[in-house]
Amino acid sequence: MTLGAALFAASFSPVHAQETAKDDVLESIVVTAQKRQENLQDVPLSIQALSTETLEELRVSDFDDYVRFLPSVSYQTTGPGFAQVYMRGVASGGDGNHSGSLPSVGIYLDEQPITTIQGALDVHLYDIARVESLAGPQGTLYGASSQAGTLRIITNKPDTSKFVAGYDLEGSTMDEGTSGYLAEGFANVPLGDNTAIRLVGWARRDPGYIDNVRGQRTFPVSGITADNSARAKNNYNEFDTIGARAALKIDLNDTWSIMPQVMSQEQKADGFFAYDPKVGDLKLSHAYPESSKDRWTQAALTVEGKLAQLDMTYAGSYLKRDVDTRQDYADYSYWYDVCCQYGQYMYNDDGVLVDPSQFIAGKDKYNRYTHELRFSTDPNQRVRFVGGLFLQRQEHGITQRYQVNDLTSDFEVPGWSDTLWLTQQERVDKDRAVFGEVSFDITDKLTVLGGLRYFETENSLEGFFGFGAGFAPGLGAGQCFDPNAYRGAPCKNLDKKVEENDTIHKLNLSYKITQDAMVYATWARGFRPGGINRRGTLPPYLADFLTSYEVGWKTTWAGNRLRFNGAAYSQEWKDFQFSILGTNGLTEIKNANQARINGLDMDVTWVVTQGFTLSGGAAFTDAELTENYCGFTDLSGNPVSDCDAPLAPDGTQLPVTPKFKGNLTGRYEFPLASFDAHLQASAVYVGKRWADLRLVERELLGELDAYTTLDVSAGVNNGAYSMELFIDNVADERGELTRFSQCAEATCLQPYVVPVRPRTLGLRFGQKF
Repeated sequence: MTLGAALFAASFSPVHAQETAKDDVLESIVVTAQKRQENLQDVPLSIQALSTETLEELRVSDFDDYVRFLPSVSYQTTGPGFAQVYMRGVASGGDGNHSGSLPSVGIYLDEQPITTIQGALDVHLYDIARVESLAGPQGTLYGASSQAGTLRIITNKPDTSKFVAGYDLEGSTMDEGTSGYLAEGFANVPLGDNTAIRLVGWARRDPGYIDNVRGQRTFPVSGITADNSARAKNNYNEFDTIGARAALKIDLNDTWSIMPQVMSQEQKADGFFAYDPKVGDLKLSHAYPESSKDRWTQAALTVEGKLAQLDMTYAGSYLKRDVDTRQDYADYSYWYDVCCQYGQYMYNDDGVLVDPSQFIAGKDKYNRYTHELRFSTDPNQRVRFVGGLFLQRQEHGITQRYQVNDLTSDFEVPGWSDTLWLTQQERVDKDRAVFGEVSFDITDKLTVLGGLRYFETENSLEGFFGFGAGFAPGLGAGQCFDPNAYRGAPCKNLDKKVEENDTIHKLNLSYKITQDAMVYATWARGFRPGGINRRGTLPPYLADFLTSYEVGWKTTWAGNRLRFNGAAYSQEWKDFQFSILGTNGLTEIKNANQARINGLDMDVTWVVTQGFTLSGGAAFTDAELTENYCGFTDLSGNPVSDCDAPLAPDGTQLPVTPKFKGNLTGRYEFPLASFDAHLQASAVYVGKRWADLRLVERELLGELDAYTTLDVSAGVNNGAYSMELFIDNVADERGELTRFSQCAEATCLQPYVVPVRPRTLGLRFGQKF
């Protein structure tokens, strides 16, 4: 029996909602997936909820940790803070470029969205109430970037009733790597009968495990040999995280409260988070600086109260994110020298050929403003309503310098020394919407829900991109239509905007068979806005839409000792957006074609005996094209599917998502002297998948192998003190998260592999007051 089948047989589940059993029964989880507080089992929606206890038991502290236990979620990443998230197989691969598609999965911190184009914010998870995973289109309530689903991180709120505080300390050592540490603490402080403040802070170092080994590379045109000995270093990719959160809650009276909250985090990473299999396991050979510094702050305000018989909520936020990156880009230079004699153009002012290796210095500056005004009626009434207005604006300032040391001034972008290529642009994404959902209890067991969202979106991109006029008159400075300098760039050669509007819907019917069993059916539509291609000769890419048909069940058995939930679905993805690296390594987004995704999600939590609980999740996904992907569109931007040599023919499996992903956790709790002790083991299985949609490219990159990771832990807790010993990735499995190349795969014959973190041994100590 395969491990995948064993996991399924043992847990029969893909949606994971683990809870600790008390008195041999499961405790309920309250969620807010439908913008109101409800028991998880009463929500006619495929939702996974990782509760506070589950997050602590699994030692979840970052994005990589919690998505492992969400089977319907898959992702690609190049390092901390740069993950592209997908749900239920709605993935074409290649997203995440600064001038690329918006995400298809929305990520929220409490009531406020925190999704940016470059990737999901890697929020450190501590003092968190729960993580909610809402699978399927959630656009009626959550908007544009919730086409395929929504992830919500819900923080613990200030509590006026009592003082509570605590801290946790952790030390770890990693095979093939260095040592790490983690320090976290929180305090909930009442400031009177109606006011409280909650303060949270953390500092973390993650070990490095990629070695930058000494190596040389000779460029064929010039014969110049590049040597990286000055930057060779073991455990090259350490990174540090530091952050804090502060929330203040003021109850103005019995019906009105306000809660401002500020959260800020900084991550500094050195090195590269992938290895080159041709160099060796967990090894590469790079000669130029590689690092990232990701700083972000979100200020949020939530106001709740009553207006007559309506509950009113205002949720607003301002997110500022600044990312500075340095990247070795010598692979691009070498392989284009091999294929196209690129190096003959790389010389200095004396006409002498120089090392043609490129390296990148990038700055991305985000400013995001969101406002939502929402009204809802009494949730206990036969007819219930929730709806309101939504407005957001995201500004993204982009600076990317592709540099070559000692480059002749004739080829430089004017005003930018040693810069062969410059991107200096401003991208703005706007979204305005009116939304609402109405629920009607036809009988005391049968409920119908209908929802609509009317939206208007706008995407604009302006600025400069390209070479200096001396190097390539046809791309860059030679294309300027506005000769005035643009934010330090020589001119403006791009200024375009696209606007769209449409309506999406949701229709849900649920039937309560008994108090412990419910079935439901949902028909929903989600969307992702279109946008501008920065190559001016290409048409804009259009919005893509996902239509989902789902039937599901929520059941509780054996006197609330067994919970079994699941959903089966079929999705139609129309004109989906697909990113490729085109000429000069420039990202191009096209509406590829049509796809169909069928799948099954399930979850089980079972109190086997007193103190022993099994929980798990599994997702079965069959995602494939239903028409040829030819790689080009007609003059109106519509995909062409009738061609002699499609890049991906009808029936091709979509990338990124495996056909099976599952997890199983067993936890045994027992008394030990004056302590409560526990033993726990968690296994996660991820099946085979491809990194690219196109057949040639996926064969060049290779198929990502299936892998299984196993984490074990043992610990004691007496309510005030806790201690735990853990081993993550016990077998030191070299699981592959993704593969990629630095330029078009057919040219850069040098794929990199992003691995799961190697085996880690650690000890954790905590105290609560």
